[in-house]
Amino acid sequence: MTYQLAAPLLDACVLAIVEQGDVYGYTLTQRVKEIVDISESTLYPVLRRLQKENYLTTYDQPFQGRNRRYYKITDEGLQQLAFYKEEWESYKSKIDVLLGGEIV
Repeated sequence: MTYQLAAPLLDACVLAIVEQGDVYGYTLTQRVKEIVDISESTLYPVLRRLQKENYLTTYDQPFQGRNRRYYKITDEGLQQLAFYKEEWESYKSKIDVLLGGEIV
């Protein structure tokens, strides 16, 4: 991708994926990587930060003798995602105007 993904937009992408349902860490990273060119080593600190900010919680479930860590969005995470969506719509519409050649 030509454009850099800023931290808030990456947070929004992660929260939007987890909003669709609890997700196992590996699956989450793969879904983000389908959309954004990002490494797992970049994504896991984002997940830890979102947990620290109480936007995500985790729980473990056994799978074939090992534990899988699942991520779940919190009420605070849903509120933050709603904020990100509003901000994105505003930002996107302004960029669309500029790229469409309209004078603001």
